[in-house]
Amino acid sequence: MPLRASPWLFVLLLSACAVSPPTAPPVPRPIPRPAPEPVPPAAPIPTPAITYPTLKPVSWSSVGLGKDEQIGEAWIAFLRSCATLVKQSGWQAVCSEAISMPPPDDKAARAFFEQRFQPYQATQEDGSTDGMITGYYEPLLKGDRVRTERARYPLYAAPDDLITVDLASIYPELKSLRLRGRLVGNKIVPYLTRKEIEQSSASGSGDSFKGKPIAWAEDPVDLFFLQIQGSGRIELPDGSHMRVGYADQNGYPYLSIGKLLVERGELKLEQASMQGIKDWGAKHPDKLPELLASNPSFVFFRELPDGLPGPLGSLGVPLTGGRSIAVDPKFIPLGAPVFLATTRPNSTQPMNRLVMAQDSGGAIKGGVRADFFWGFGDEAGELAGRMKQRGRMWVLLPKALSGIVARQTPQNPKD
Repeated sequence: MPLRASPWLFVLLLSACAVSPPTAPPVPRPIPRPAPEPVPPAAPIPTPAITYPTLKPVSWSSVGLGKDEQIGEAWIAFLRSCATLVKQSGWQAVCSEAISMPPPDDKAARAFFEQRFQPYQATQEDGSTDGMITGYYEPLLKGDRVRTERARYPLYAAPDDLITVDLASIYPELKSLRLRGRLVGNKIVPYLTRKEIEQSSASGSGDSFKGKPIAWAEDPVDLFFLQIQGSGRIELPDGSHMRVGYADQNGYPYLSIGKLLVERGELKLEQASMQGIKDWGAKHPDKLPELLASNPSFVFFRELPDGLPGPLGSLGVPLTGGRSIAVDPKFIPLGAPVFLATTRPNSTQPMNRLVMAQDSGGAIKGGVRADFFWGFGDEAGELAGRMKQRGRMWVLLPKALSGIVARQTPQNPKD
């Protein structure tokens, strides 16, 4: 039944359901056979007319792209962005050229970007230029497709009664805000919290939560962190892997359980990493359920096709370990190349590289804020769990898009 938007609906949901988690990317489908008769190519869609007032144009000399940066390594990730961006008018020329040319070496890749792109310094809304850089990865969990004595913790598909309200068509300033709820009688109310979902699952009553499991995990803490990462793989009893990705979310903002443990005096700040939280949970299994339930946010999953080179990000393309980041799309356009200047986890060793803004996340907020994708497996997880560094970012946009940004920024300086 179609739902009509009304002011009371927005007021009701804004109080408890406002969150902007990543949009579920489309699952790739086989390319259909071409039609018997040639069809004229469709005109490119206009690049969204969104201004980015916190992006400040700068010269290439101020970007600080070191001569030893292996830009060629980022080319595959850039081509993955172009698979989507080539459909937009502002990106069509540079992406079509990149797709048609042979893989460049570092010198040629550098020349390509410097000749065709304008760099912009990413800033916070207060004008500052540094921000927080964290890390994430694609975890591997033990589990099964069916519930067993060992695999008892469900990964749920998005439930049928989850309603999403997109306010962008009515309030453009809320373009990154989606509201979630469910219909009870003739009213839309906030969706169930994590605690309510898990209580309903444990009781088996199903009176309030109608979700259907797509798989079962053996460890509740691993499953909790899978929800934070947004995608991962399940190792099944026969040794094969089932890849799962973000489908939707219940509408509540994420609450950091690491921060909660520090506030309670259970962990020191430097211990509140992913591994530190796992170690705490192993020592305090009686306190673990209450801690996990403190975070009201709950992520739903879907199975992804075999053979993808990486998990799908919000842009709808596979992520590349060491070359993809999650950003806040309100401040940085998805798909754009970004030069990231930060340091390695728990270190002052510089880590400066060209990456692609191909993902987003509910906890990634602000003009200078990124989540660095380390890749798959335990080693990537160790690095991601320890990464909480300061950093700066320069966004690279095709010169054809300079007008979109320049509407609210000073004129581009000359190189």
